[in-house]
Amino acid sequence: MPVKTFSSAVFGIDATTITVEVNITSGTKYFIVGLPDNAVRESMLRVESAINTSSYHMPRQKIVVNLAPADIRKEGSSYDLAIALGILEGSGQLEARALSEFLILGELSLDGSIQPVRGVLPIAIQARKEGFKGLIVPEANAREAGIVKDLEVYGAASLLQVIDFFRGTAALKRVSVDTREEFFNNVSNYGTDFSDVRGQENIKRALEIAAAGGHNVILIGPPGSGKTMLAKRLLTILPPLNLYEALETTKIHSVAGKLSASDALMTTRPFRAPHHTISDVALVGGGAYPQPGEISLAHNGVLFLDELPEFKRTVLEVMRQPLEERKVTISRAKLSVDYPASFMLIASMNPCPCGYYNHPERECTCPPGMVQKYLSKVSGPLLDRIDLHVEVTPVNFTDLSSEAAAESSALIRERVIKARDVQTKRFEGLKDVNSNAQMDSGKLREVCYIDGAGQLLLKKAMERLGLSARAYDRILKVSRTIADLAGDENIRIEHLAEAIHYRSLDREGWAG
Repeated sequence: MPVKTFSSAVFGIDATTITVEVNITSGTKYFIVGLPDNAVRESMLRVESAINTSSYHMPRQKIVVNLAPADIRKEGSSYDLAIALGILEGSGQLEARALSEFLILGELSLDGSIQPVRGVLPIAIQARKEGFKGLIVPEANAREAGIVKDLEVYGAASLLQVIDFFRGTAALKRVSVDTREEFFNNVSNYGTDFSDVRGQENIKRALEIAAAGGHNVILIGPPGSGKTMLAKRLLTILPPLNLYEALETTKIHSVAGKLSASDALMTTRPFRAPHHTISDVALVGGGAYPQPGEISLAHNGVLFLDELPEFKRTVLEVMRQPLEERKVTISRAKLSVDYPASFMLIASMNPCPCGYYNHPERECTCPPGMVQKYLSKVSGPLLDRIDLHVEVTPVNFTDLSSEAAAESSALIRERVIKARDVQTKRFEGLKDVNSNAQMDSGKLREVCYIDGAGQLLLKKAMERLGLSARAYDRILKVSRTIADLAGDENIRIEHLAEAIHYRSLDREGWAG
């Protein structure tokens, strides 16, 4: 009679329960059916060795393992433990009535130890939803699953421990994590601060605006002017994650296998800084079995692209749609998955190949036309999607050697949070709109009203700079954020002028 155990598979950031059916009859071969990949097919060799080294024996009979539903592709090694327990029960070596009450995950080593697997958090959430009593996972994944309430989570180090647990001869330690305590104890745990930055007050102002409205930023300046240092500190002035955002972010990193054994919940916003040699698949996600890319790993956080023109053109162009949609859809012949990708993009670049175009003291050595050629590596449609173009100038000696205390990230973050609170009330009731940068054109016309003087200023800027309709919308959104920081209900002409100032790459003088 077939024996059933239960495991799980992850597609996108959601889990699906997999029934592991084991049938042992007369014969000599092992079979795994249900669309297994190579890692699943090889599991029988790992399972056999693990059972034998745990002082039990692998049946010398025909064993058929079916992974249902059979029309879903199964991948990875997380089914090993469930298959091993099914074989032991099917061969009469284990009697465990409670086996069907637990969802079981784990990769087996040849010595019977249990190795960590990916995607444990969404699996734990699905297990609770489907009414399972508990979840047995590798010890290294226990804290990750332990944040899910109303579910018994047990971490196991070996197959023998799990067998003894179901026999009732030994107990596994139940793992439970106080989600709120974990969250609030580490919610603002950063190692950098804006107080470390000397000078650059105009850049700090631009990054404060970006953080307050969730806007994308590009920093243009010569080598050594502080672009990377400033970008890394943007994270410290963003509003803290709320509990929902923390869980959503943790799910993505769980699926990608980026959580360590000590991590239970991601409490700070992610900061991803891929190298410019990254491929388009690694950036947006994909592969034969789709996995989240860097833009999804940066969800609810910051994606930093240093030396933007050095990235391959195809890599940058695939970001255009996710920047607008705030999600990425990866489609295959028999599978389509959605990964969230709501991130702030901050990019940096030199103004030219030598790095000194428009430098106040050093002369650019690039030949004629080289500046325009260098800038054209970044397409106009991509630049249109970046709200703030900020010129970074070198820090002078007076500012660099000053002992005066610079404003801390905590003080800037207070103003940012206050502006975000205004936006939260403004967009209350709108799905997936939490900041000014995320509002659509309909809402834009409603909340970004400008008077006659402002209309005239914006008209002149549009005509002189040749701005696109998208750039027009970006200026209005940034103006709204500047007004929110100032505590003004209406957009004033000075707010509009400052927003237009942050379109450096649209101005004359950047054509070389």
